[in-house]
Amino acid sequence: MTSGQINWQSASAFDGPGESPGFTLWRDFMRWQRGLNAKLRPHGLTQPQFAILAVCGWLGRDGRHTTQQDVATFLGLDRMLVSQIASRLERQGLIDRQVSSGDQRAKCITLTRQGTTVLERALPVVESFDAAFFRDRT
Repeated sequence: MTSGQINWQSASAFDGPGESPGFTLWRDFMRWQRGLNAKLRPHGLTQPQFAILAVCGWLGRDGRHTTQQDVATFLGLDRMLVSQIASRLERQGLIDRQVSSGDQRAKCITLTRQGTTVLERALPVVESFDAAFFRDRT
């Protein structure tokens, strides 16, 4: 074996990346995200923006104060990524962000009227896409 080549038989339990569950999951996720982004484009959203809007709406539906950290924790996303996406959603007029009265470091986020309207329109699109995508996967 020459320098820079990998002995695949000893390095991997799989004959190729198509047999690796992690690689297959990644490939399927990317196909799902691209397809969903295409469906969300007419609503002015990406899949991560939709996820943050939806979780903000779900967590705050009973009037509970929802922080960016709550959203990040629920989604399993880095809090800085959530902050960046939330900032864009705020500029689009879809959410309001206010410093929490209980913790000056935390930002409470709520859907605006426009954000609620966009979410109400996008949610059935996402659920329909998911149903078709995952039906075709089984």
